[in-house]
Amino acid sequence: MDEEKLEMRENVTRDSVLALVLQKEKIESEISQIKSVLDSNNVGMTEALVDDSGYPRQDLDVYQVRNARHKIICLMNDHKSIMLKIEQGLHILHGQQREGLGLPVDPTTAAVQHTEPIARVNFVASHSPAAEAGICEEDLIVEFGSVNASNIRSLQDIATVVRHSQDRSLSVVVRRHDKTVRLSLTPHVWTGRGLLGFNIIPVETVER
Repeated sequence: MDEEKLEMRENVTRDSVLALVLQKEKIESEISQIKSVLDSNNVGMTEALVDDSGYPRQDLDVYQVRNARHKIICLMNDHKSIMLKIEQGLHILHGQQREGLGLPVDPTTAAVQHTEPIARVNFVASHSPAAEAGICEEDLIVEFGSVNASNIRSLQDIATVVRHSQDRSLSVVVRRHDKTVRLSLTPHVWTGRGLLGFNIIPVETVER
């Protein structure tokens, strides 16, 4: 059992967890699309599909509704399984961070993998989680948790990582002037909006 845990630990990377998160979002999107079938028939997951006499209801497409319900149940099971894997993966990653593993290497070494900025910070609220972490306006974000230039598709990827890391420390690498700074950011509820208290703009607007 210990060997299995060790193997699982070694196979978990920030990219692998992000891939699970993106897969989870795909499942959620599919569920939402299929639910539109139920909405168009004005039913949910539990209403009876037969009338008081035991005949199929005439006010809806019974076959279509049954098929949609079956697909949703299967997808919900997949969703539950993926959520468990994400939780386990995040737990392992946070353990690696506490032990000094899995963090970006010193950018002055030849082993550095990601130096390209993915976003720029253009606002940081006072007394926010971002301010507490030491993030400053005009910082160029190089890595945000598992998100970096090699895998980012949009800023939504960063938002996804934030949602799944509430009250857990994230490694954030920023480029500030001519220096690269590694920070520890913990998304959490505070007196302002959101879990971070800062605003970022897309990489397209970043001066590289």
